[in-house]
Amino acid sequence: MLKSSRLVLALCALCFAMNARGQSGTKNGEWHNYGGDLGSTRYAPLDQINADNFGKMEIAWRFKTDSLGPRPEFKFESTPLMAHGVLYSTGGTRRAVVAMDAATGELLWVHREDEGMRGTYAPRQLSGHGVAYWTDGREERILYVTPGYRLIALNAKTGMPVTGFGKNGVVDLKQDDDQEIDLITGEVGLHSTPVVAKDVVIVGAAHLTGSDPKSRKNVKGYVRGFDVRTGKRLWIFHTIPRPGEYGADTWEKDSLTYTGNTGVWAQMSVDEDLGLVYLPVELPTGDYYGGDRPGKGLFGESIVAVDLQTGKRKWHYQLVHHGIWDMDIPCAPILTDIALNGRTVKALAQPTKQGFLYVFNRETGEPIWPIEERPVPKGDVPGEWYSPTQPFPTKPPAFDNQGVSIESLIDFTPELRAEAVKLASRYRIGPIFSPPTVSKADGTLGTITSPGSTGGANWPGGSYDPETHKLYVYSQSAIAVLGMIPTPGPQFSDMEYVQGTAGKEPRNSTPMGAPPAPRAPGAAAEGGEGGATLSVNGLPLLKPPYGRITAYDMDKGEIAWQVAHGETPDNVRNHAALKGLTIPRTGQPGLVGVLTTKTLVIAGEPMFTTTASNGRGAMLRAYDKATGKEVGAVFMPAPQSGSPMTYMLNGQQYIVVAISGPGFAGELVAFRLRSIS
Repeated sequence: MLKSSRLVLALCALCFAMNARGQSGTKNGEWHNYGGDLGSTRYAPLDQINADNFGKMEIAWRFKTDSLGPRPEFKFESTPLMAHGVLYSTGGTRRAVVAMDAATGELLWVHREDEGMRGTYAPRQLSGHGVAYWTDGREERILYVTPGYRLIALNAKTGMPVTGFGKNGVVDLKQDDDQEIDLITGEVGLHSTPVVAKDVVIVGAAHLTGSDPKSRKNVKGYVRGFDVRTGKRLWIFHTIPRPGEYGADTWEKDSLTYTGNTGVWAQMSVDEDLGLVYLPVELPTGDYYGGDRPGKGLFGESIVAVDLQTGKRKWHYQLVHHGIWDMDIPCAPILTDIALNGRTVKALAQPTKQGFLYVFNRETGEPIWPIEERPVPKGDVPGEWYSPTQPFPTKPPAFDNQGVSIESLIDFTPELRAEAVKLASRYRIGPIFSPPTVSKADGTLGTITSPGSTGGANWPGGSYDPETHKLYVYSQSAIAVLGMIPTPGPQFSDMEYVQGTAGKEPRNSTPMGAPPAPRAPGAAAEGGEGGATLSVNGLPLLKPPYGRITAYDMDKGEIAWQVAHGETPDNVRNHAALKGLTIPRTGQPGLVGVLTTKTLVIAGEPMFTTTASNGRGAMLRAYDKATGKEVGAVFMPAPQSGSPMTYMLNGQQYIVVAISGPGFAGELVAFRLRSIS
């Protein structure tokens, strides 16, 4: 009897341990979610492609997107999905949806929407980050958000709109949003994919970049849940609280009534067992001036956990109080189950632009390791409201450079260091959270911050290995120059100050009410544009590495390894001032997503580089996930611009990645082994 009781207890403990692993990566060799699974682990337990043969892969097929719109797209950021042998993706400047044979790349069907002027005015254009997939075991649907902010449900087998969803397959996201939004010019859209969990479709909101907004008033970025079968709105979460709601008291002088943005433009994650959706929220209008929105401003730059079925807030944590640095939470929270003091803890790890990895108990919102409120400098911009403190995680260590000092400036040669010091002397430098500065032609031109608005981490996010409890994230040591100037005039903006440099016209010089200016080929589609960049004789102002991959041991809250990711850029490698010097690999700056498999961490280079006999292109690289040692690389004709994914089909493993760049229109490229031994 005693032995039997012990057996029952052991089995219960085993069941608990199995249930505690809420995220296990992809299943059955397929890829059903943007992040691999709903926990955004970007992990696939596949190992046919490994350290021994990665460099022997060949291109299985290529799918060009040139004709999926009126003009080619040069910033193709999709991560495709694969289910039942079919690959699904968005592509092209009209954000068409395509279905392809996952073995051959053959086009099976295409769906397109011509939204006319509504599409022209869309703040988030191009093909975005992909689609969502849903099935109940009988029916399959593909869901996506158009540039004009319409949620569309398609039959996964035919590409035809699902007539019973919304109105003939369409839910107009500019309606039923608890605010008035102009159906043509209303400035709201989305690049990210919807998230589908337990028959609920969750949709966020995005806006134009906010460095020099035309108005302190803007559309509010509310988050909504819809019934996946009917398109009926189930709930709405007000990311800017309404009067009387939780958090309303953090907005002073009635600023919550007119302030906009505060959307969730990044991917979201879901724990179906807990019934929680995790929202990574951006900051309110505008990115660098908050004088019109005094107070800490919940839920700006907060992680918010809401009930999957009702949208009710369960917990939140604000990572930046009253943001004035464009430190939007840029990517999906990664759901991790870690071992802590002998027990399994359901955790959430959030990579950020500021280079911190914030880690919480995802059931309660309590930090896994202490997060301290520390004093930060106060700025000099008239009318601004400054938070006296900001949250600093004590563990794990930051994954990229933070702040700017003389020591962090380029030092390849004494001459370059001297030039860098001279350049920096015209600006304010200091630790992370150094505030923007009033730009004066005869004085300080602005504040140099690092990471800037596009780095450390950005929209590609990271990946997590649920077997070893290691988390991987790519980051770049970007800088931004944050100078503030008085608004040139009421025709430009009704805000008192906008981002700019004294004596120069602000970038956003289009009249109020005009459609967004067309994006230049290769320009950033997401994640901010924090002012001019600085260089020293054409070289980056900061010391390398310019791009790196960091591996964290999440059980310990420590860095396991770091490597510079990407070959040294041509402009550095071939620079006349560095002739004869041995420069270790610097890595490349950019926006890169990482993929983790049974043995490898995989990521492509974000820049064109001369690659010996292959000519100009980029490399897809693989690292031993335990040590960070590079174990293989294959040539791509253009840089990685979307995050890679992998799947098994007919006994073969494929790795698919979106590539594009200046002068090179978007493609999906699929790799596989030449032969299976």
